[in-house]
Amino acid sequence: MIYDILGWIGTFLVLLSYILLSFNIVKNGLFYQLLNFFSALLMGIGLYPKNAWFSFYLQVIWAIIAILSIIQLYTKKKNK
Repeated sequence: MIYDILGWIGTFLVLLSYILLSFNIVKNGLFYQLLNFFSALLMGIGLYPKNAWFSFYLQVIWAIIAILSIIQLYTKKKNK
């Protein structure tokens, strides 16, 4: 039950981040990447006990991309 709730929250967050970016409400910045990271994390938690491995690993990769993007944003800001 808790895994389903976390998975649904993650699904909501990924849709929210996509809507916000698509309608130029946010830019590809820290907030957007944090939404992506937490959505992938929560969806991954929701998928793990269901043994939906292809979707689980997609979320792992999605989270890694978000982390790398956050690092890149931080290093760009630091070098300015």
